[in-house]
Amino acid sequence: MPVLSPRPRRKHPSLAAAPGAGPQRRAAVDATAVVDATAAADAAAPADVVGGSRATRPWQEALRRRLLPGYADREVLWLYLLTRLGIWTTAYCARWLFPGDRTTHHAAAFLAPWQQWDWGHFLHIARDGYFPGEDGPWRNGWDNREAFFPGFPLLLRVVHSVVPHWATAGLLISFVSGAVAVLALARVARLHLPDGRAGQRAVLFLLVSPCAIFLAAGYTEALFLALALPAWLAAQRQHWPAAAGLAALATTVRVSGLFLAAALAVHFALTARTRRQWRALPWLALPALPPVLYSGYLRLHTGDWMAWKHAEERGWYRDFHAPWEAWQHTWHAAFAESLPTGYALMSQAELLAMTVGLLLVGVLARRRRWPEAVYVGLSLWALGTSYWYTSIPRATLLWWPLWVLLAAWSLRTPRVKTVYLCLAGPLMTVFALTFLSGRWAG
Repeated sequence: MPVLSPRPRRKHPSLAAAPGAGPQRRAAVDATAVVDATAAADAAAPADVVGGSRATRPWQEALRRRLLPGYADREVLWLYLLTRLGIWTTAYCARWLFPGDRTTHHAAAFLAPWQQWDWGHFLHIARDGYFPGEDGPWRNGWDNREAFFPGFPLLLRVVHSVVPHWATAGLLISFVSGAVAVLALARVARLHLPDGRAGQRAVLFLLVSPCAIFLAAGYTEALFLALALPAWLAAQRQHWPAAAGLAALATTVRVSGLFLAAALAVHFALTARTRRQWRALPWLALPALPPVLYSGYLRLHTGDWMAWKHAEERGWYRDFHAPWEAWQHTWHAAFAESLPTGYALMSQAELLAMTVGLLLVGVLARRRRWPEAVYVGLSLWALGTSYWYTSIPRATLLWWPLWVLLAAWSLRTPRVKTVYLCLAGPLMTVFALTFLSGRWAG
């Protein structure tokens, strides 16, 4: 009678690493295989449905928590690089489709599409300082550059010492800062949502949002997020010196850093329980130091402690008006045919962004996520009490609770992702072309 030999067990294809693969390669393959295996086990497991998804076994959850972060970070960075490639493709097309002279046979310079609007202010500050010639900021033709906080221009000047081309240096700052920001956003999402896809989903929604072009340009949004999101993560882990230090750096970049500081203070008040925890309270004053120092610097040159705010009023109509007056003025600009069509469309975008922000604050308050509600609410108050709305669509990039909530919603209702991508994708292209061609993009 023949003897039957046992059939050899076949290995999972992803476990068969190439000969000579190093330990890092084998570890990455093993992590991917385990994640795939746990996902397959979920699919084959009995249908223990909790809130519309299958329950995860304890050992599977432990493996995921141990192996998923590194794997997920690589996926997030891969998504970031792909979207950068798409934006640079759009910028290449803008050079050819929208030249300054419609009869020209030559495209604009390679980096010309990126040197628009606020970039000129950052460049002038980094290259010439706030008050070149020391003959006062009130002369004719003054550009009100003191409205811009010094963090980004200072960093631009430092990077320029290594990268001689100014525009390249600015784009490099935003590129590196954006990578840090998306990794931090993914971690913030995973703090709130147990699903392993949460971080990548939140990052996807951010990177294809209508104003995502400003994360790639030499602007302050990417740098601010690269400081604010790690500060928020540190606060969630009760590392208050780190949280306060990062928030202080964020306030050198944008006044929104003060809104972040307020959110950190609310979070501290809600979570501090022991006397040892309350000893960290003085750290929360640190984010106020950079704005005070900057105001003192402006006072020496202009005699005005609030010179940056008054520059905003002169240059961008950011003098105080009641919220309903600001809404009325923006509505008139959007629909009364009082402005050119491009400006009218952007005013419509401002109204839509304000509506989204108000709904976001309402949802956060209903869920008693008071620190995030304070952060977004203060941003809306600052932007919604000017003569008319300006830059609210851009400000949505800084509302990380929006992207986390959208990720949670899409994981519960998969169709949300499809609807969002179908609507946000075309809008992102329109806003990108509007900015890259030198038209106003909010």
